[in-house]
Amino acid sequence: MEKINTVLKTMTFDFFGSGQHKILPSMHLAGKNSIFLDVRSNAEVETITLNLIHHMPVIHIPIDEIPERITEIPRDKVVGIFCSSDVRSTMVYFYLRILGFDNVRIIEGGYSELVHEFKPGKLLKHISKTDK
Repeated sequence: MEKINTVLKTMTFDFFGSGQHKILPSMHLAGKNSIFLDVRSNAEVETITLNLIHHMPVIHIPIDEIPERITEIPRDKVVGIFCSSDVRSTMVYFYLRILGFDNVRIIEGGYSELVHEFKPGKLLKHISKTDK
């Protein structure tokens, strides 16, 4: 309970106002030491999968499996969490912060903004950067 209180006390108006808890998909993709954490359900991922071969690893762990699979989430990388609506991402963000993960961010705009980054023009720019 003490850890929850400690994390909650850091979540001030300044913290949320500065956007420290979120990151734009484009900014996360530009990171060199980053991964994506997809917390959508298995059914959602089976329907629409993000395979970001040219960009960075995507770890899929449904929100209800996070406690049992916590060791699969690297602590030495910036973890960009996404789902379809930011609700589950926010819950996982808070949970990971309580567990001492400091380098976690919610992908701003969730799945839809992330997909927007992969329209042809933007995708070409991302691929061109990774091919250099």
